[in-house]
Amino acid sequence: MQGFRQRYLREEYTARINKVIDYIESNISKDLSLNELAAVAHFSPFHFHRIFSAMVGETLNGFVKRLRIERAATMLVQNPRKSITEIAFECGFSGSSAFARAFQETFQVSASEWRAGKYSRTSKNGKTGSKEGKQISNIKQDFDVQSSYTDSMTRQTWRVEMKNNKELVTNVEVKDIPDMHVAYIRHIGPYAGDEQLFANLFSRLCAWAGPRGLLSSPETKFITIYHDNPDITEESKLRTDVCISVAPDTQVGGEIGKATIPAGKYAIGHFEIAPDQYGDAWNAVYGGWLPESGYQPDDRPCFELYLNDPKQHPEGKHVVDIYAPVKPM
Repeated sequence: MQGFRQRYLREEYTARINKVIDYIESNISKDLSLNELAAVAHFSPFHFHRIFSAMVGETLNGFVKRLRIERAATMLVQNPRKSITEIAFECGFSGSSAFARAFQETFQVSASEWRAGKYSRTSKNGKTGSKEGKQISNIKQDFDVQSSYTDSMTRQTWRVEMKNNKELVTNVEVKDIPDMHVAYIRHIGPYAGDEQLFANLFSRLCAWAGPRGLLSSPETKFITIYHDNPDITEESKLRTDVCISVAPDTQVGGEIGKATIPAGKYAIGHFEIAPDQYGDAWNAVYGGWLPESGYQPDDRPCFELYLNDPKQHPEGKHVVDIYAPVKPM
């Protein structure tokens, strides 16, 4: 009984901290005070800072600063027409000088140098030589991109084929999707190539959802949301949510959170891939399709939507859609 109570209390704390993290991410451009964030968590300001630091592994101020600077770093590369000052304000910095100091301290290069291409050598918070820091111009050399258009102006279909792997061929279409409500379990830490991690997370989520009748509908979707750019954020701090779609009024609690994937325009890449090809698939969308598409990334989260049970596939392949939020150039 005591063990059950302890687990319940820890899950309640996890739920409250997750609400704060979601709130920070949705309001990153605002001035986020300790009192405001403590109120979101329903903790007193006096205790909240220490609780947050103990559970997340970073101080509250350090976490907010890191999210701001990492979002700015991504925007500098993905939004070349937006000025550095605009990006600084959109990411919650009080001015361009404060942003410049913070950026230099974090990445050891200026924002303009980062935008000019030095991000490929200084990603992962200043660590040089990162194998993930491959420039888009180099990534594009690995793909052939051909476009075709349907009759609908809201729907463009592109064919992307990897030059070094002829089996990875996809269609990418651009669609407007409505809000999608999800229940999630959050993981903070490394995830790349760890099939067992995702199996365990989805198993826990389904163990919660099954008795509530949330898995019986054929409309239920299985999703993974990625909140951070793995080329910039340290692996130990990457935030990943495994999710199922739910009705807006679904009640959650403990380690199960609830969120809304915002409506908008998404580029959707359709893939049938081996378990070790997820990175190639993401690169096919962002490095192969996106630079030729007339679109640029938007600030909403990207996610994967799973369409099959790989165990039932004759070749054990994963049928997955990759959703990348976009807006016109």
